[in-house]
Amino acid sequence: MGAYYLLKHTPPGADPLGPENTLSFMLSPTTGAPVSGQSRCTATAKSPLSGLIGDSQAGGFWPAQLKFAGFDGIVITGRSAQPVYLWIRDGAAELRDARHLWGMITGDAEAAIKAELGDPKIEVAQIGPAGERLAKLACIVNMSNRSHGRTGMGAVMGSKNLKAIAVRGRGRISMADPQAVTRLARQAAATIPDYPDMQGLQDYGTASVVNYQDMAGGLPTRNYTSGTFELAEALSGETMKDTILKENDTCYACSVRCKRVVETEYRGIKVDPQYGGPEYETLGTLGSYCAVGDLQAVALANQMCAQAGFDTIGAGATIAFAMECFERGILTTADTGGIELRFGSADAMLATLDLMIRREGLGDLLADGSAHAARAIGRGADACAVTVKDTELPAHMPQVKRSLALVYAVNPFGADHQSSEHDPGYTAEASDYSLRRMAEIGLTDPQPDRVMNREKAKLALLTMFNYSFMDTANLCQFVYGPAWQLLGPAEMAALTSAVTGWPLTVPDIQEIGERRLNLTRAFNAREGAGRELDTLPPRLFDEPLKGGASDGLRVTREELSQALDDYYELAGWDKTTGAPTRAKLEALGLGWAA
Repeated sequence: MGAYYLLKHTPPGADPLGPENTLSFMLSPTTGAPVSGQSRCTATAKSPLSGLIGDSQAGGFWPAQLKFAGFDGIVITGRSAQPVYLWIRDGAAELRDARHLWGMITGDAEAAIKAELGDPKIEVAQIGPAGERLAKLACIVNMSNRSHGRTGMGAVMGSKNLKAIAVRGRGRISMADPQAVTRLARQAAATIPDYPDMQGLQDYGTASVVNYQDMAGGLPTRNYTSGTFELAEALSGETMKDTILKENDTCYACSVRCKRVVETEYRGIKVDPQYGGPEYETLGTLGSYCAVGDLQAVALANQMCAQAGFDTIGAGATIAFAMECFERGILTTADTGGIELRFGSADAMLATLDLMIRREGLGDLLADGSAHAARAIGRGADACAVTVKDTELPAHMPQVKRSLALVYAVNPFGADHQSSEHDPGYTAEASDYSLRRMAEIGLTDPQPDRVMNREKAKLALLTMFNYSFMDTANLCQFVYGPAWQLLGPAEMAALTSAVTGWPLTVPDIQEIGERRLNLTRAFNAREGAGRELDTLPPRLFDEPLKGGASDGLRVTREELSQALDDYYELAGWDKTTGAPTRAKLEALGLGWAA
């Protein structure tokens, strides 16, 4: 739906930060059902980072509240003459003055809105100062700690002078077969101990994979030059639980409870539980990417991002880029305002992040991401930028998980680790339940981790369809999925059928995912994006990793080129342009998009 409204209402070539950009927040039929993993929302707009489609999901309680208020989605166009916030309650909506909220950090703004409207149960999705200042790394935050990150949606919201969307609903959704939903909810809750990855999520959050990634040589370190970090243990979920973890939080009706809530301090500055705690990606980008092994410092950086509405992946990766530029002499203390911006310095990382949030000095440049900064700096800075479609790479390494090299390249909104299943779920050593679920979507020939071949292209495409369905249905990928998760493709179809009464099968949900993927690629094709953008940063081709289990690994241009050919052919897209063909779009009922 978000891609549909964007294609229909935003003209080709529109400025992502101009009034013609269309920003939407879309729920799904299953949002608000009493079952794990459904309280999520998708935000879509033209991305100021890439100039292509921007797409982002977030969880919490805000999505369920919006559904209970009687709405399935919100579409925002134009620009307000002054700051406003949108107040939605029980079927009604109004814009209210937000001038008094402008400039507030997220926690303060949320408290002020709840006090003004007189209801502590209101949920608030908002931008912080980063979005107000139109930082292209700005995100949209609800509960002061759940973020629509990565694609600059916070900057788009800020460009519309929209500070927040406050929601309150007292309704409930109707379900065609509530008993079936209850059975799935009980199944999910009861089987958590049977799935080691899920139990790890509950015990340690996403940080449960820090040590594993490091052992496998897949923990990005020193701006993606190595896959191993000597201080990985200090950033691990186990260390977090033993030191600064206060409690586990959850999203509406979810029994997994993977969200970390920490309490600590760094150099006398309190890290407040209100702002949650660092996830794996944050521990990677603001930790190992920067060679910072101080958990308290990373927790403070996470809080700073949550308060300002700033994407932690983009922030940490961009600081790591700047650190390498400094180490190489491309940047000096004259550029950094006196900061010795060296790998391993927690204080330098925090000081630079503060500049980025305030858009002061070098931070003004870095707030728009490393690709934009590299072009402005020149002097060889582009060699230090690790981006796809001007979007920073997340903390899962394509050199180690080979299908991700292809996924990062072709993904419509840039490199993303949650747009497909990863290679370990499709090896001969994978669990029986993982291989059974992979077979449900047509994957029956598991491959070794570190190969790139036609079967890996098929893995990328078919799991991208599945993950695209999850994003369309707004189902959490930590509960649903084709591999290690609690509930597989058959249960996704069963849940959607139980709520809606539509008799959906696994092939049906795969086609829904295929439609979404084709719509997003169609938008990019309309904006002039071709095969030339489906590539990886030169570092991944030209610089083998150093140290650990991945020492010497790199991706070759030849294997990626062949994988692109295989992927486009399997997808029914044009091999020359990478765009969906008219025949494919018409076959999917999307002829209007062609």
